[in-house]
This record gives sequence, C-alpha cells and structure tokens, in this order.
Amino acid sequence: MRTLKHIVLSAVMALSLISISPVRAEQYPADNSGRNVRDQDANRVTPQDQSNTKTDLRITQAVRKAVVADKNLSTSAHNVKIITRKGVVTLRGPVTSAAERTTIEAKASRVAGVTHVDNQLEVATN
Repeated sequence: MRTLKHIVLSAVMALSLISISPVRAEQYPADNSGRNVRDQDANRVTPQDQSNTKTDLRITQAVRKAVVADKNLSTSAHNVKIITRKGVVTLRGPVTSAAERTTIEAKASRVAGVTHVDNQLEVATN
C-alpha cells in the first residue's frame, strides 16, 4: 500500500510541475502567420471593413444564417468571414472543399440586396 501511495503522490507532483511551467507563444508558430501578413494589405477587405448600415448588416446576417443553417457544411465553412459593404459581400476563410466554396457563394448571391459576391474562400489542403 505504501508503494501505491508513493506512486500516486509522485504522479500528482509531476503533473503539478508540468502545469506550473510557463509555455511561451514563440515556442509554437502560428499556422496562420502568412494570412496575417496578407491581411495587412490595405486593398484586402477584413472584418473591420464591415459596413454598419442597416442594409449591409441585414445582408451579412442573412448570409450567416443561411450558411449556419446548412448542416452539410463543415465547421470551417460555418465560420467563414462574411463582410458586406454597399451590397457587395466578400467571403473569406478556409473551407474543406470546392463544393463548399461554391455552395456558400450561391447562398450569399441569393440574399436580397446583394449586388456582387467576391468569393475569396480558400479550399484547405490538409
């Protein structure tokens, strides 16, 4: 019994030391570093460029609802960026297939008030 107590106590102490040791962000490179640099281009539309007009907000909301309601789409597809300015919807982010890319573009183009869809969705290669 004493040996079992020592083993358990040693395991608990080892786990506590692991949780105390600091983890530095620079130890783990961000897998989207290239995208972050790309988004610094002033000509690229980012979520910060979303218009706050009622019409554009309604369009973005309607596109998001349509995308999320489609249970055949992946989690990545459900989380794409949807940015609307003056009726132009920009779609950005990774999806798992070309079919998802096409499906999301079609959903966006069917929303009332959309004048153009700029499909910048990327098919993830994993």
